[in-house]
Amino acid sequence: MTREERYEHGMKVLEQVDGEAGQRIVNSLADTSPELGHQVVAWAFGDMYARPELPARDRQLVTLGVLAALGGCEIELEVHINAALNVGLAPTEIAEALLHSAVYCGMPRSINATLVAKKVFAERGLLPITNVA
Repeated sequence: MTREERYEHGMKVLEQVDGEAGQRIVNSLADTSPELGHQVVAWAFGDMYARPELPARDRQLVTLGVLAALGGCEIELEVHINAALNVGLAPTEIAEALLHSAVYCGMPRSINATLVAKKVFAERGLLPITNVA
């Protein structure tokens, strides 16, 4: 594929997964690092997200766990929690994944990620979430 074809393919995947939120991230990079925006679309979505070995919902679970573990990724978490909902994850599954992340990345990062989820769920009218054992 040409560079432009990879970008076009990546945009289709980005729109399916992230909707408008992904495009806003790419747009926000346009005047500072258009190449980074291009790589997000062409490489991250056109190449990696498009791979058939994991379904989109599973990729989002992995992404949520990694972003929670990294910490300081609230903007990306917001985008990917929305994406997780877009690809079929239920709010309870997202909340459970972020709860489970506490075991491996600690309570503060799990709490921070869960508070981002709370914001997204509130915006989408999905609160309250009940996943108490």
